Amino acid sequence: MKILFKGLALAALCAGTAQAANTTDRLVPFEQFVRDTSAARLSTFQGLAGTRVQNEAAFNEMRQHVLSLYDGVRVDHSFMLDTQVFDCVPVAQQPSVRLLGLKGVEAPPAPSSPSTPFVKESGEQPRAAASPLERGKQDPFGNELRCESGTIPMRRVTLEGLSRFESLRHFLGKGPDGAGRPFSGSSALAPVTHRYAHAYQWAYNYGGESRLNLWSPPINTGAGQIFSLSQHWYVGGSGAALQTVEGGWQVYPALYGTTNAVTFIYFTPDNYTTGCYNLDCPGFVQINPNWPLGGAWSIYSTFGGTQYEFRMQWKFSGGNWWLFLQGNGTFDAVGYYPGSLYRGGQLSQFATEIDYGGETVGPDTFPPMGSGGWGGWGWTQAAYQRAVFYTDLANAGQWSSLTSAQPSPSCYSLAYTPASSGGDWGTYFFFGGPGGWGC
Repeated sequence: MKILFKGLALAALCAGTAQAANTTDRLVPFEQFVRDTSAARLSTFQGLAGTRVQNEAAFNEMRQHVLSLYDGVRVDHSFMLDTQVFDCVPVAQQPSVRLLGLKGVEAPPAPSSPSTPFVKESGEQPRAAASPLERGKQDPFGNELRCESGTIPMRRVTLEGLSRFESLRHFLGKGPDGAGRPFSGSSALAPVTHRYAHAYQWAYNYGGESRLNLWSPPINTGAGQIFSLSQHWYVGGSGAALQTVEGGWQVYPALYGTTNAVTFIYFTPDNYTTGCYNLDCPGFVQINPNWPLGGAWSIYSTFGGTQYEFRMQWKFSGGNWWLFLQGNGTFDAVGYYPGSLYRGGQLSQFATEIDYGGETVGPDTFPPMGSGGWGGWGWTQAAYQRAVFYTDLANAGQWSSLTSAQPSPSCYSLAYTPASSGGDWGTYFFFGGPGGWGC
């Protein structure tokens, strides 16, 4: 393993301080990171900018959570992507395999495809964004930006990151206030601090797909803004039994420690009482080394300029919810949520609703969604999702027939086009808006 150090190492002299210090000028080796976590105390973090952890008990719970994620894990290669450290963890040692007691990992199914294929593309088209992990690229310290076969890139979960939240539950939640599923009925029922522009369909399904236009909208954390995203939701159940599988891109500085958009996934089996992002708790089983969940992209769309996108599919197969991703390379099976996570609930069988679009969290002033342009502005000026289809219970891909929902029209909008009029984009929509006050 090639790890270089720059700057003073004084922080390492105090147990736990390496956790709290700015790590952009060095990469703390994995074994030292675990030792520092074990020795860390709340006093190390108190007074640091951004620290919000409630009390000693909450801090101790956070520390135990981090240690449980890495108990018995051996890492031979780490790297820094954007501002975050990723450790190449052996597949069998990742938290979801160890802590869920899995005897092995499943083999992936083939991805789904729409029953009616695309027509030949013509005219100006978006470009596929490359996965940020490309062979031959190195981080600022000379570490190769890739993981070896048999390992997966796991975003390092640190006490520095957790201490930006009041409690472990706030860290694991969809937003620091909890819920995050858009409502297809009255906007009065939506979570107070969440805003949406989305499109949904009630349909029994085994998942679906879209191509997500990739942007990185600014988040004004000084004004209390939390995140902005573009995503899929696959939903089943209701009330306390509501269950979801989710994924897309997201800008969430408090969670990821970066102002750039990252690829994310999320799940909940119980209406957001439990669940988590990415690999931050036992849940998702990753099998592919090419995709850093929670990692920033290297390029984004520009207003009026080049548009970038990536392809995301969720597929329920063999009792598990499989994730597929594609940038400018192959369509990869990234991993899966075991069906057992859903405890016999609706998503242990199939989903009953599909949903696609944008979500932001305030609570008082709300950030831009997508490009920051209104949905009606269209190509190169508004964000989009295109080629939206779902897999029915006969395992056939059906173009989605979505209903638009714009509960905050003074801040965000969505312009929908069905597959019958969508040409080589199939079902698609443009969406977004500037956010602001009074959303």
